[in-house]
Amino acid sequence: MKLVTFRIADGDACVGVLADGGIVDLSAAGLPASMTGLLSLEDGITRAREMAGSVAATVPLCEATLLAPVPNPRKVLAIGLNYRDHAEESGQPIPQRPVVFAKMPGCITGPGAPVYMPRVSRAVDWEGELCFVIGRRARYVKADDAEHYVAGYMCGNDVSVRDWQFHSPTWTMGKSFDSHGPIGPWLVTPDEVDVGHLQVQTFVNGERKQYSNTEQLIFGVGPIVEYLSAGFTLEPGDVVFTGTPAGVGGAMKPPQFLKAGDTVRIEITGLGVLENPVVDEPA
Repeated sequence: MKLVTFRIADGDACVGVLADGGIVDLSAAGLPASMTGLLSLEDGITRAREMAGSVAATVPLCEATLLAPVPNPRKVLAIGLNYRDHAEESGQPIPQRPVVFAKMPGCITGPGAPVYMPRVSRAVDWEGELCFVIGRRARYVKADDAEHYVAGYMCGNDVSVRDWQFHSPTWTMGKSFDSHGPIGPWLVTPDEVDVGHLQVQTFVNGERKQYSNTEQLIFGVGPIVEYLSAGFTLEPGDVVFTGTPAGVGGAMKPPQFLKAGDTVRIEITGLGVLENPVVDEPA
């Protein structure tokens, strides 16, 4: 099942299920209009699946604007250096435990939305990543049980302002600029995803820059959930970026960075295509 957050014209954002070239509007049946609200219901996913199986799509996909599947997450967490080849190209040792950092929730944006070139830097880099969304309140979850706490998976781009990233050891500033967390185009439920065997690709202006597979993750989804939930409670709607493979622009010689006019496309097996134009930040 593919869950979407969408808007028609200038209307309010709604949650739906992608089906038969259209969208089943879940809010029309009294379900919450936000993804976080839907996931917070104990039986939200079950009710969404039942409705999608019994009601015809009422919103043509061509008339809807897809937004970030979770537009306003409580938390956005990310794992650094989580592919061996990326750690190596960065000149860093293989981590012994997940390298966790935070992205501010305000960086989240959706498919087709612009990624801004900030006024204070030209060192803006791409990072295609598998993301997952928490579906149940999680604390002290064991890795083997993590699948029961994941609502679904989607593409993400951990856009990074490289010079600002290394202003301090926390990375937070360089990872949290407005519009620097595209996710989408939809949230795919775990029953449709072989999460350990997904091809991850990033293209800039049609040229492939990253090509890897989630088989190369140092810490998979289970260990990530176990590690995070040992420190703090994960809540429905929290977004987790799992790390990027080799091929980032900052590691190239000479470095290659994004510029206004570029288009970045992330493709992950079974999760669709996340594409965003790069534009100068508006005044």
